Amino acid sequence: MTTASPPIDSPAIKPAFTGISTRRKLTDKLATGLVALAFLVALVPLLWVVITVLSKGLHVVVNPNWWFQSLNGLLARQQGGGVYHAIYGSLVQSLIAALIATPIGIMVAVYLVEYGGTGKAQTKLSKAATFMVDILTGVPSIVAALFVYSVWISIFGLDRSAFAVALALVLLMVPVVVRSTEEMLKIVPADLREASYALGVPKWRTILKVVIPTALSGMLTGIVLALARIMGETAPVLILVAYAPYINFDIFGGNMASLPLVMTVERNNPTMAGGDRIWGAALTLILIITIFQLIAAALSKWTAPKTK
Repeated sequence: MTTASPPIDSPAIKPAFTGISTRRKLTDKLATGLVALAFLVALVPLLWVVITVLSKGLHVVVNPNWWFQSLNGLLARQQGGGVYHAIYGSLVQSLIAALIATPIGIMVAVYLVEYGGTGKAQTKLSKAATFMVDILTGVPSIVAALFVYSVWISIFGLDRSAFAVALALVLLMVPVVVRSTEEMLKIVPADLREASYALGVPKWRTILKVVIPTALSGMLTGIVLALARIMGETAPVLILVAYAPYINFDIFGGNMASLPLVMTVERNNPTMAGGDRIWGAALTLILIITIFQLIAAALSKWTAPKTK
């Protein structure tokens, strides 16, 4: 006579669960506490900077004249005026750099991920490109400015201009765009590529219609981060263009102000008006970067792949 075996979920064959050990609980709580402490330590200087800039610059930027007037004709000690000429300069220089650096950075990243290979199969051109991107990532802004000065002004004999500043900013923006885009392309599932290839779609069309749209939301965030990085650079504007208290629409000639340049020039102004302009320009730059970040977040949400 055969005896029926107990069911699989019978208590007789279930392993006894003794619970999580006290040591593991303590280790988990300690790690959680250390992570929270590190977050608070990193948050303190950020809040300190934001509160300081707000307290010293808010009364300046709430004045409508700050946004719609320049400093043309004002003496150093005179209150009033605005920085719309510097806002225009910062936006023009940064957007020109973004228009040049973004397609270059995206195409380099596409080559490194899709065509360059990995490990021992990595091509020589891919290794060289990766090496150069790593070098450019660590290049100080003043080195990029001096390089553009030596080529654009010393060799070609062209004038100092906003376009020369944009060229220096391109050198600083390209590696950031390449690295951020590269990481976004790497996280696109290989199954999407293989499914496209199985349908007979060529590789270039797969990249254009499948890979890039899937990674587009993250790519936009990386581009805006790179844009925010270059908007606050001071060395290129100091070396490649001179300050002007008025607006200049010619990007290939003449002096042109920018928000970092306003802060640098007004640093030598010991009056209360100079201090107000420094803190007002700093807060204005933060607000512009914040607006760009919000736009990037909205575009990322809009372009993100739709999932159920």
